[in-house]
Amino acid sequence: MNPAVGDDPHGAKNQFPAGAGFPSVHPLSACKGRQESTHRIMPLTHTRDLFSKALKGKYALGAFNVNNMELLQAIIEACEEEKAPVMLQISKGARDYAHPVYLKGLIDSAVKLSTIPIAVHLDHGDSFELCKQCIDEGFTSVMIDASHDPFEKNVEICDKVVEYAHKHNCVVEGELGMLVGAQHDDGEEGGSYSKGGAYTHPEEAVQFVKQSGVDSLAVAIGNSHGAYKFKGEQHLDLERLKAIKKALLDAGMGDYPLVLHGASSVPKELAQKINKYGGDLGEETAGVPEADIEVARRVGCTKVNIDTDLRLAMTAAIREVLVSKPKEFDPRKYLGPARKAVKELVRHKLRNVLCCAGHAFD
Repeated sequence: MNPAVGDDPHGAKNQFPAGAGFPSVHPLSACKGRQESTHRIMPLTHTRDLFSKALKGKYALGAFNVNNMELLQAIIEACEEEKAPVMLQISKGARDYAHPVYLKGLIDSAVKLSTIPIAVHLDHGDSFELCKQCIDEGFTSVMIDASHDPFEKNVEICDKVVEYAHKHNCVVEGELGMLVGAQHDDGEEGGSYSKGGAYTHPEEAVQFVKQSGVDSLAVAIGNSHGAYKFKGEQHLDLERLKAIKKALLDAGMGDYPLVLHGASSVPKELAQKINKYGGDLGEETAGVPEADIEVARRVGCTKVNIDTDLRLAMTAAIREVLVSKPKEFDPRKYLGPARKAVKELVRHKLRNVLCCAGHAFD
């Protein structure tokens, strides 16, 4: 097991070649009064700092995936106006699509133009090499997803990433269990917690955290990725979530941060709008009920990942313009409304689901 990151991380800065990484990580208090041109400098805020404040304040951090300018603008503008801290997530797919240099430039601009705390996180890193690359680029946290491997192998891979990350002032998210939706835990019998099913087992969660040294844990409690999460009226296994949280607390790990992946609610009105304007999502789209996310937040899911809902909002707005105005070919005329739609969706999440609005400067 790797040692935890030092108790006083604020004095350390990421050691990267000049111009190679994101803005240096600083605590918020170090940024007050600093000016660059007409904009206040707000270097990246460490993920560890955001987690600590979210746990204390009983709110959740919105972890929104970004891969282009319009998405990033919508997220940052909503968070700035609502005074909410934010985690920007970049996946391997986003890096392949937009190129890390372009993404860095976009995020650098967002940091310069905003005053809110911003952290940058690698979402679903699939190898040590990718995690190392992102750590070296200045990400404040990375996720290594080896949940598809056996328990021991998952621990081994996470441990390797943790060892490197902690030496470079970066924290690590691991995952235990498989995100397969609410109806797939075939190992579940008699209401007890199975160790052979797809969901996260409370006792195994304790063992995993102890042995791997990860700083936060993504759990499988019936959540899944995409727009078809459930069949019929399904919900997250919130009792299991409570059991996981309690097991970690009883094991002496304190108020340990848990992460909820696949947490888009897949609003029916967005799916219907996409279908109305030429889409073919069908009638079986289903997401995580927002009431479930609110409970998960109160129990201790400190980070809530949202991606699919952003895609739906953007796609619905673009389709509406292209169908309603078939002669339109200026990208600004449909990307502008798309950006506005994503912004309003993010605003709703911040205010009414994550309850992190107003907590930027806690």
